[in-house]
Amino acid sequence: VQLQASGGGLVQAGGSLRLSCAFPGVAATYYATGWFRQAPGKEREGVSCISSSGGRTFYGDSVKGRFTISRDNAKNTVYLQMNSLEPEDTAVYYCAARRTAANNDYLSSDRDWYPYWGRGTQVTVSS
Repeated sequence: VQLQASGGGLVQAGGSLRLSCAFPGVAATYYATGWFRQAPGKEREGVSCISSSGGRTFYGDSVKGRFTISRDNAKNTVYLQMNSLEPEDTAVYYCAARRTAANNDYLSSDRDWYPYWGRGTQVTVSS
């Protein structure tokens, strides 16, 4: 499974970006999906995750109320809408996935639970 993350860029503090994680050639409906980020010199941390059904989600404490994860299984894509961006959100953002079953609520925020990873997309927030 090769995931394709896109949508990163340079934005001013308070701005918004929407990241996309595409699942080319596979049915995203079978995969729980997570967004993780890694800033220079820091551990990779969980940002947000969503079950294959979309019925269960997780948000890291630092992004609650600002970020929203969603999925469109018809388009084989998972999104991360990021609002009220802060300089502390600057990092490389990765999407990750694990096959569970179609339309169920299995989910984990543990990065080691996810076997499939895409290349990252850089998000830079200027102050």
